[in-house]
Amino acid sequence: MQTIWDGIVQAIQLLLQGNPEMLQITLLSLGVSGLATAVSLLFGLPLGTWLALGRFPGRQFVLSLVNTGMALPPVVVGLWVSIFLWRSGPLGDLRLIYTPTAIVIAQVVIAAPVVTGLTVSALQQLDPRLRLQLLGLGASRWQMTAALWREARLPLLAALMAGFGSVISEVGASMMVGGNIRHHTRVLTTAIVLETNKGNFGLAIALGLLLLLIAYLVNMFLTWVQQKNRPQRGQ
Repeated sequence: MQTIWDGIVQAIQLLLQGNPEMLQITLLSLGVSGLATAVSLLFGLPLGTWLALGRFPGRQFVLSLVNTGMALPPVVVGLWVSIFLWRSGPLGDLRLIYTPTAIVIAQVVIAAPVVTGLTVSALQQLDPRLRLQLLGLGASRWQMTAALWREARLPLLAALMAGFGSVISEVGASMMVGGNIRHHTRVLTTAIVLETNKGNFGLAIALGLLLLLIAYLVNMFLTWVQQKNRPQRGQ
């Protein structure tokens, strides 16, 4: 218990001092995970909409792949991304292994199925008659899709929160494709593992508190946006 208490005290001191290395690690984590979430949204929202509204051969197979992807272990993602980006791999000439870009790629693979699957679920919960009504009123396919997105905005924001949460907290893929290189690819989760293994519990706890704080603040903001747009009772 004394070790835990000493670690918490040291963590508070480091946070109050504004440790430069902690700041650099935090900013890199935010940048990498934020970009990965944005890219996942760009892929997942249209794909999820297509799967929710479309009817085509093989749709159930694609949905099964997406649902399986929602439970992909990060270390498996890290393994395959590493194979492709390794110097002797198919994309080795791009020299992306052990770079922040490699971490973004791995995190997109993790988050995109989450965003896609939850988008499908959100749109399928809407009343099917709404789609027919919009088309009957003369809406184009894009106008209909935009209207459905607005109607399902609350669960779609939940999909965004889930996508961000799945990447800001993962460690396996980031460690494997990024290499945990100091001042280059070290993010909060990989730094926590490293400092814990070294016995630097104060720094590890400080980084853990920062990670929890970031996750809380981002999700608090998204929850505020979600609840702000929530229809009031009687409207």
